[in-house]
Amino acid sequence: MRSILIKDTTREEREKIIKDSMDCGGGGCENCSSCWLGGGSPWDIYQDYIDGKREIKDINAEYMDHYRQGRNIY
Repeated sequence: MRSILIKDTTREEREKIIKDSMDCGGGGCENCSSCWLGGGSPWDIYQDYIDGKREIKDINAEYMDHYRQGRNIY
């Protein structure tokens, strides 16, 4: 499997990684629940990754911490 880390990808590759994994609006929603849970557009959520500022794992961890709101949800 190819690395998806910022240091190993270009901006264009990161955009494609997000598009391919989410495919929101492209006919293949992966039901991430972001939109109806109030998280907003996955494109907005992952913009820092696309821009090379934060890794996907860090964005996901922050999102889950916010969603859990201190509850033990796994």
